[in-house]
Amino acid sequence: MSKLQEISKNRNYTAINAGGMDTWKEYSMIHPKNGQEVTGKVFLKEATRATGTEISLDVIPPKSELPYFHIHKKNEETYIILKGAGYFQVDEDCFPVEAGSIIRIAPEGNRGIRNTSGEEMVYICIQSKENSLEEYSTGNGERVPPLR
Repeated sequence: MSKLQEISKNRNYTAINAGGMDTWKEYSMIHPKNGQEVTGKVFLKEATRATGTEISLDVIPPKSELPYFHIHKKNEETYIILKGAGYFQVDEDCFPVEAGSIIRIAPEGNRGIRNTSGEEMVYICIQSKENSLEEYSTGNGERVPPLR
């Protein structure tokens, strides 16, 4: 199975390498709720020392689906579909998704995803506390001179 590789770090950053998207299916983990091995999924929070987001890299094989629906207590999720096509369901709504689709779900939204294509579905899921982003983009940035 693949392992995340640390590139560099200091107190202000952590850089890792997860490999190319075609290798993400080689990651596996033991699911903390049911104790079963899950392949094609790697969480990045601990590896990157993130404090405000959990990001996962995910692969669903052709003609299959995430084996459960779920909600969250506090965190919203944003799914970014990079490859493949299928359907995403939130509560009673089921709609088509494909490479380029981006879906944000509130914590209480009951969600699930299915890959109906003949290729792997590859996506990134970003999880963060709902309503926690007070400033963003240019409103939170400040230009400073380069160090070199």
